[in-house]
Amino acid sequence: MRIVLCYPVEARHVAQIQAVAPAAEIVDAGQERVAAELPEADLFCGHPKVPVPWDEVVARGRLRWIQSSAAGLDHCLVPAVVGSEIVVTSASGVLADQVAEHALGLAIACTRRTRLFLEQQARREFVRRPTRDLTDATVGIVGLGGNGRRLVEVLAPFRCRILATDWFPVRQPAAVEFLGPPESLDKLLVESDILFLCPPLTDRTRNMIDAAAIARMQRGAILVNVGRGPLVDENALADALESGHLDSAGLDVTPDEPPPPDSRLWTAPNLVITPHVGGQSARRIDAMTDFFCDNLRRHLEGRPLRNLVDKQLGFPEPPDAPAC
Repeated sequence: MRIVLCYPVEARHVAQIQAVAPAAEIVDAGQERVAAELPEADLFCGHPKVPVPWDEVVARGRLRWIQSSAAGLDHCLVPAVVGSEIVVTSASGVLADQVAEHALGLAIACTRRTRLFLEQQARREFVRRPTRDLTDATVGIVGLGGNGRRLVEVLAPFRCRILATDWFPVRQPAAVEFLGPPESLDKLLVESDILFLCPPLTDRTRNMIDAAAIARMQRGAILVNVGRGPLVDENALADALESGHLDSAGLDVTPDEPPPPDSRLWTAPNLVITPHVGGQSARRIDAMTDFFCDNLRRHLEGRPLRNLVDKQLGFPEPPDAPAC
């Protein structure tokens, strides 16, 4: 068995994986060698950020399982993989603590006018300006996967009224007042003071927040995206910020990463951008390796894998999801 890795492991992580599968050949390919090594893999764990020959991998017929080292799966759920027998699992929830903290930080940066006050500081100005409250706000959360559910827990102490949508609206958290299917998005658009985006990127969610959706949002609402950049129409967001229809926005993800120099996001008012660091953690690689090792044991023992992805949907089903 040949296990190819493409996430920033250290020697101790490779040793940890080897201890679970002593007979396996483990290849730390990194981004530099993943395209060459992937066709000869039986198992793959990682997140390629360079082009890889997925069609060749599928045609080779050797790869049996992809363990994504990211919650998002758009890097591997290409048509050839979706149509194959390759099993895919995600890292949904592995870094939920960090993503929820970051989403909270972006929201507070918007409500407490952090960008404005930092700009004032750079000009040596000490001027009070109006701020907003997160406490007691109505917030919408699109996507109650691992990250969205952790965000609910983080927001609950702020006494927020929480509305949510999910493809599988089951296991409604006690702190959530409303949990509906994707068709309920309009309720969140209309009622939310702050809208958080946490869904995966699929054909159904791409550009879900377009000009029409933004027009349905309250004037003065705040948008926070910690999901995937293409969930939001970049120009529609810039228009809404420039017109004042949206109060502000916080983006940890953008349609192009990094945005090109001429992107309107760079100059849009009241916009805070961070460079896709929501999942960063000093323990990120440890946590991912622990998760992979647990799933690897399950694979070797023939037990069900965690975060098993429905490749047609593009994300894992919850264990108690109703039959489709």
